[in-house]
Amino acid sequence: MALSGMRGLSVFISDIRNCPNKEQERLRVDKELGNIRTRFKSEKGLTHYEKKKYVWKMLYIHMLGYDVDFGHMEAVSLISAPKYPEKQVGYIVTSSLLNENHDFLRLAINTVRNDIIGRNETFQCLALTMVGNIGGREFSESLAPDVQKLLISSSCRPLVRKKAALCLLRLYRKNPDVVNIDGWADRMAQLLDERDLGVLTSSTSLLVALVSNNHEAYWSCLPKCVKILERLARNQDIPQEYTYYGIPSPWLQVKAMRALQYFPTIEDPNIRRSLFEVLQRILMGTDVVKNVNKNNASHAVLFEALALVMHLDAEKEMMSQCVALLGKFIAVREPNIRYLGLENMSRMLMVTDVHDSIKRHQAQIITSLKDPDISIRRRALDLLYGMCDVSNAKDIVEELLQYLSAADFAMREELSLKAAILAEKFAPDLSWYVDVILQLIDKAGDFVSDDIWFRVVQFVTNNEDLQPYAAAKAREYLDKPAIHETMVKVSAYLLGEYSHLLARRPGCSPKEIFSVIHEKLPTVSTTTIPILLSTYAKILMHTQPADPELQKIVWAIFNKYESCIDVEIQQRAVEYFALSKKGAALMDILAEMPKFPERQSALLKKAEDAEVDSAEQSAIKLRAQQQMSNALVVTDQRPANGAPQTVGELSLVKIPSMSGDQHASTDQGLSQANGTLTTVDPQPASVDLLGDLLGPLAIEGPPGAAVQFELNAVSGLEGVPSSADYAAIVPVGEQTNTVQLMNLLEHVLMYNAMLFKQPIGNINERFYALCLKDSGVLYEDPNIQIGIKAEWRAHQGRLVLFLGNKNTSPLVSVQALILPPVHLKIELSLVPETIPPRAQVQCPLELMNLHPSRDVAVLEFSYKFGTNMVNVKLRLPAVLNKFLQPISVSAEEFFLQWRSLSGPPLKLQEVVRGVKPLSLTEMTSLFNSFRLTVCPGLDPNPNNLVASTTFYSESTRPMLCLIRIETDPADLTQLRMTVASGDPTLTFELKEFIKEQLVSIPTASRPPAPAPPAAQPTNPAALTDPGALLAGLL
Repeated sequence: MALSGMRGLSVFISDIRNCPNKEQERLRVDKELGNIRTRFKSEKGLTHYEKKKYVWKMLYIHMLGYDVDFGHMEAVSLISAPKYPEKQVGYIVTSSLLNENHDFLRLAINTVRNDIIGRNETFQCLALTMVGNIGGREFSESLAPDVQKLLISSSCRPLVRKKAALCLLRLYRKNPDVVNIDGWADRMAQLLDERDLGVLTSSTSLLVALVSNNHEAYWSCLPKCVKILERLARNQDIPQEYTYYGIPSPWLQVKAMRALQYFPTIEDPNIRRSLFEVLQRILMGTDVVKNVNKNNASHAVLFEALALVMHLDAEKEMMSQCVALLGKFIAVREPNIRYLGLENMSRMLMVTDVHDSIKRHQAQIITSLKDPDISIRRRALDLLYGMCDVSNAKDIVEELLQYLSAADFAMREELSLKAAILAEKFAPDLSWYVDVILQLIDKAGDFVSDDIWFRVVQFVTNNEDLQPYAAAKAREYLDKPAIHETMVKVSAYLLGEYSHLLARRPGCSPKEIFSVIHEKLPTVSTTTIPILLSTYAKILMHTQPADPELQKIVWAIFNKYESCIDVEIQQRAVEYFALSKKGAALMDILAEMPKFPERQSALLKKAEDAEVDSAEQSAIKLRAQQQMSNALVVTDQRPANGAPQTVGELSLVKIPSMSGDQHASTDQGLSQANGTLTTVDPQPASVDLLGDLLGPLAIEGPPGAAVQFELNAVSGLEGVPSSADYAAIVPVGEQTNTVQLMNLLEHVLMYNAMLFKQPIGNINERFYALCLKDSGVLYEDPNIQIGIKAEWRAHQGRLVLFLGNKNTSPLVSVQALILPPVHLKIELSLVPETIPPRAQVQCPLELMNLHPSRDVAVLEFSYKFGTNMVNVKLRLPAVLNKFLQPISVSAEEFFLQWRSLSGPPLKLQEVVRGVKPLSLTEMTSLFNSFRLTVCPGLDPNPNNLVASTTFYSESTRPMLCLIRIETDPADLTQLRMTVASGDPTLTFELKEFIKEQLVSIPTASRPPAPAPPAAQPTNPAALTDPGALLAGLL
């Protein structure tokens, strides 16, 4: 941008730079824009110089970030100016201010075309640059033929042809129809014979784009690319300006090798031999040096060569050489080189002949797990996971278990899952597999999914020889003073089923087993208590002859939980208490779990869903094709025809709801676990009428027996039984006509559409919980979970909304709108319209408190799943106490401020009645949760409480707030509260906020248990009533 001779522009830029603040800059810009607008509207015509000066100013203002919504016509008109300075500013400003759909661009097409086909090379370059920057469809259709002529013209200078190639590349990306494939294949081959490296590099970029869409038409370009690589590798006729740190045009080498990767194979042996000679020279000539720039260039060429070697499926010797070279890279000190070495070695796993070569570097890869850089640790984990097989599984899994204790929390879940999969696939024996999974649960219980311990239960149940060993190991872990709740679940299950196999061992009598399990009962959640109750019933069943003392203790526990608010716990307690009265018949009723049917493992599928980058996907696909260990074999599993069954992976043990009617979930195949809708295969009929004592552990039936009950993109539900299916399950005497069955199906569809919109949990309780903490779940329904993580600093806050799709189908039409109150300034980042399946997106939200207020911001959130549209309004936990900062004051400071704030409106006092009775300790804890610091000893009356805090907002300085609470020990339902601060509004708002919290203290409460369904009458009228028929089916 030449500013010589334009004094007004120089002065304007100086004025902008000298502005002391943003407001002064805005005023100066507005003044200048007004002046420019006036001059453009003036009847007196502007000279080309004046017009150029004002258009430069517009461009500078646009670069500062201000909107320039006028003057576009003046900028476009400068394109037709005869002199270079005016034409230059016209092209630059037009390409900067206008987009491809602007109407003014149509006025300039003829002028641009005249410049392109003209003889002035400078004007040609300006026109090609603007066309390449804008690249609209109209430009493509009108100017692409002229650009192509410039590219293949032998009379144009290389500078113009380079710009023509890049301009055509841009037009092709915007509109692929501009290049006629039939006519361009031979022309592209001719362009690759160009001696000028600048034109050759630009033409190769165009070739990469062309062959990525259709390589069949450009086979004639393949030998040309190989010749280019030969020329560069031998450094023949390479100008000095295209040599970068001694490397001949590394950019051209990378582009040529990338173009070759789009061709499936090279049939010509001469071309293949020439290419491999070039690749061999690249591999041999690349090493790590101290110069960073040379390293970057040489490694870019090297890694592209490695990708080409893998694509061409080179000989084993060259592949081994590649692995050896990567082994050097993962041992250097430079972290970037180590990362690239690990990543490319992971990609090498796709080649089956190099696994042994990669295993030689196993020790160095394990060392990379301890690297300070988390990205290197992740790549090392992926590589270890991909290179694991039967021969090295034991060493790798043990290393992963040792690393688990020191691993980052962000990696532990992925690390646990991969260790479990490797142990399952390549276990030398079952006892080792059980040891690994139990160690995994013990070291990383919070990060071990339920699928993993379900899998252990399945293996132990299906292998009788393993049952005593697994029960003994579970007994050992229960002796530890503190174990994770997942370990309690799996240990309780195993000991409930197989503790009788340990009866002769010391410390394993039924009473001792019961005692060690019962010690964990106070520490577990309500989801684990049903499993413990089932274990107690199993222990009673195995205690023969009966132990009266043990019976009395267990019966007391059952009686205790008969009135539990949780329906699942209550039902189990009642049923087990009744069953335990059966005496010896209990052995037949509470029989051992039958063996699980063989199914494909769900752990491997879960790992594939969690993969992100191509290196991990390549490793997983490769390992999935390899033969697995024969240690994990389901015994005694034969199909119905008696033929031997193929050994494969076992299926996931599904866990239905821990609450709700268990019989209903069995009949419908539908349950609700942790607020999510899941499908549970109905249990096949067996001789044991009661089936599984651990009701949540439902066995998957045969493939055709499952009743699918999921969402459908067309009708709103997928797999919903048809009318014929309903007719099949209704007794013959109760079948109705087709119309009634269709009405019934419509009722079911409406019911399930309503069910999928129902929020999980109490929205108000979630909001109140987030008012006291900075992270948690704001909203959840069967399709989505909205979480919040917040940071607060003075009067500013940053919230991140975590939108998690819980389904295997995408959520579409996602919209989020913030309705902020007047005292909050909120900026929400862009929310994606689609959330992919089982994915989580983050939406940052910046927030600023302008002045004190108790009003709350509202989030209007909506999405579409199938045909169901869900709209919710959620309060955001950006409440008054988030802008408080606890501060402790001395007695002298407190009374000095207290006396200086005399009377309303700075000091307000009120007698509050209807307060929930709280002790001073409980009230102190409540105040601390609201960021109010209780100052003990300041008030001479021990029944009173004094607190202090600092409030932050943009309109006020940090404001000290003082609170005094006077209680009456004789009547805790009333108190007198005094609040003082230096701002009247703050005093009132803080007083009302504390009053609201004392009168209505949010407590976590569970929703009331649903009433059991009423018995349906069996009168004839019920057989023709759709509502009655629906109740009968459900």
